[in-house]
Amino acid sequence: MYEHDVIVVGAGGAGLRAAIAAHEEGADVALVTKLHPVRSHTGAAEGGINAALHEEDSWDLHAYDTMKGADYLSDAPAVDTFAQEAPEEVIQLEHWGMPFSREEDGKVSQRPFGGLSFPRTTYAGAETGHHLLHTMYEQVVKRGIEVYDEWYVTNLAVTDHDDPEQRECHGCVAYDIKSGEIAGFHATGGVILATGGLGQVFEHTTNAVANTGDGPAMAYRAGVPIEDMEFIQFHPTTLPSTGVLISEGVRGEGGILYNDEEERLMFEYGYANNDGELASRDVVSRAELTEVNEGRGIEDEYVHLDMRHLGEERILDRLENILHLAEDFEGVDGLEEPMPVKPGQHYAMGGIETDENGETCIDGLYAAGECACVSMHGANRLGGNALPELLVFGAQAGRHAADKDLAEAQIPVGPSAMSEDGDVDTPVAPGAIDASDEDVAADGAMVDADAVIEHAVEREKERIEMLLERDGINHAEVRDDIQESMTANVNVFREEDNLKQALEDIREAREQYQHVGVSDPSRTFNTDLIHTIETRNIIDLAEAITLGALAREEFRGAHWRKKHQERKDDEWLKHTMLQWNDGNPHLYYKPVILEGFEQTYEPKERSY
Repeated sequence: MYEHDVIVVGAGGAGLRAAIAAHEEGADVALVTKLHPVRSHTGAAEGGINAALHEEDSWDLHAYDTMKGADYLSDAPAVDTFAQEAPEEVIQLEHWGMPFSREEDGKVSQRPFGGLSFPRTTYAGAETGHHLLHTMYEQVVKRGIEVYDEWYVTNLAVTDHDDPEQRECHGCVAYDIKSGEIAGFHATGGVILATGGLGQVFEHTTNAVANTGDGPAMAYRAGVPIEDMEFIQFHPTTLPSTGVLISEGVRGEGGILYNDEEERLMFEYGYANNDGELASRDVVSRAELTEVNEGRGIEDEYVHLDMRHLGEERILDRLENILHLAEDFEGVDGLEEPMPVKPGQHYAMGGIETDENGETCIDGLYAAGECACVSMHGANRLGGNALPELLVFGAQAGRHAADKDLAEAQIPVGPSAMSEDGDVDTPVAPGAIDASDEDVAADGAMVDADAVIEHAVEREKERIEMLLERDGINHAEVRDDIQESMTANVNVFREEDNLKQALEDIREAREQYQHVGVSDPSRTFNTDLIHTIETRNIIDLAEAITLGALAREEFRGAHWRKKHQERKDDEWLKHTMLQWNDGNPHLYYKPVILEGFEQTYEPKERSY
C-alpha cells in the first residue's frame, strides 16, 4: 500500500494544478495517472485561456458572458469565483514561463472567442494546452512531487454507510500497467479526481482514446451524484474523417463558414446576425447541421471553414498548427483552399457534483476539471473557459484537500440538496444487471482506513482475475455498439424515440458486458484489459447522459429536443441529478443558484 496526504488521480491540467496547490500548502502529494502527464488530453486544447486582464475588461463582465453562454444553468458562486480568480492564474502561468503569444509592445495577446463581449482569450499560438501542460509539469518536477506514471485507477476505497453523505473516501485502487501489480493508495487528506472527459462514449469525438469518463463513473458508483449529464458540447469545427479539432481560434482570427452554395451561412440564414461565426458553440453547431440537413452541406456531410483571406503571415504566426492538421488528416492546404468541418463531440458540461472548493458529498473525495461539475458551464461552455476552469478549481481542490482554510462553500452537494424527485418514462429498466456487483468497498460497519482499502484491493483483484480467465466476447463489440447508438441517437438534435432507442441499446450492451473476457493473458501493458475496464465506465455514463436527455423536456444550451423548442425557465431552471442507489439510478433535481457576489443573474433571451 502506498500512502500520501493527497492523491490526485489524473495528471492533465486540473490534476497538475491541484497537485501544485496542495504541495504549496505543505502536503505530501502524489499524482496517479494512466498516462504520462504531458500525454494528457489537455495538450490537445488549441484555442486559449479566458481571463479579464485588460483595463477595459472586468471579471463581472466575464462572469456575465459565462452565465449567458451557459443559458442561465450555471451556479453563480462558481461563475463568480472562476471569473475573479482566472486573471491571477494566467499571470501565475506567465511567471512560471508559459510562452504566451504577445503583441509588439510585449503584452500578452488576447483575441475574440465565441460568446465573449470582449477579446479576453490569451493563447500560445494554436497549441495553448500543449504549452500549459509542459509549463505545469515543469513545476511538478521542480517541486519533487511524486508521479505514479501509467498506474490506472480503477476503483475508489469508500465506506458503505447507507447515507452517501456519511461515507468517507480513504483512497483508491490502481493497476500498474507496466507490471500488472494491483495496489491500494491511502490518502490521509483526500483524493482528487481529475480524470478529464468522456468523449469515447461517442463515435465522432475530438477526445483522445483515453477519455473514457473514469472519474465520473467511479464517483457515481461510489454514491456521489452526477450532475447535468445531458449537456454535451458538440464543437462546430472538427475534421470529418477523424474528429480532430480545428481551433475556435480560426474563427476568432476571422475565419468564415460557407455552405455548398458559398453563402456565409451564419448571416445568410439568420443563425447569428450579430456575432456570426463567433456565436456560442451550440448555436454554430446547430447551424451547420441544419445546413447539411436542408441540402446545403458539402457532400451532404460538412461545411467549409475558410481562413485564406487572413494571409500567410498571420496564419503562420497564430495558426500554423491548424495548417498541419488540415494537411495531414484531410489533404487540404489551408493557405490555398477552405477546410472541411462538421460538429463533433467535444466536451461534457456535466460531471461529478462538487462545490466551489472541489468537495463532493463524500468526505475526503474531491473533483476538478472536466470530470467535475461545479456548474460553471451550465448548459453550454464558452470557448476558452475550459483551461482557466482547470486552473481555478484545480487549485481550489488542491488547497482544500491540503487543509487550507477556504471560505465556506455556497453550493450545497449531496442528496440532501434535492428540491424534488424526478420521474422519467424509460422503455427498459436502467442501472446494474446484478446489484451485488457494487463498488462501495467496505462491508457493514467497516470504517478503518486500511481495512477499507485492503477490501477494495481484494475486490479489484478478483474482478481483474475473472476478466483475464474468462472466455468471452471482446469488449470492443460492446463499446462499438454504444458509440454508434450514442452518435446516432443522442447527438446535437434529439428526439424522444431516438433517446428511448439509445436506452434499449445501452441495456443490451450492459447485458453483453456481463460476458466479456480478455483474450490477452499477459500482465504487462495489457491494453485489452485496460480498455475492457474502461468500457464499463462508458456504459454507465452513456446511460446517465441519455436518462438526463430524456428527462429534460426543453431546449436549453446544447440540449435540443424536437418537441420542446423553447427554454422553460418556470419548469426547468434546475439541475438534473443522478445518484447510483444500490445499482438503480435515482433521478432528482436541485435548484440553480443565480445569486452571485455582486449581482443576481436574471435569465434573458440568449441571442448572438
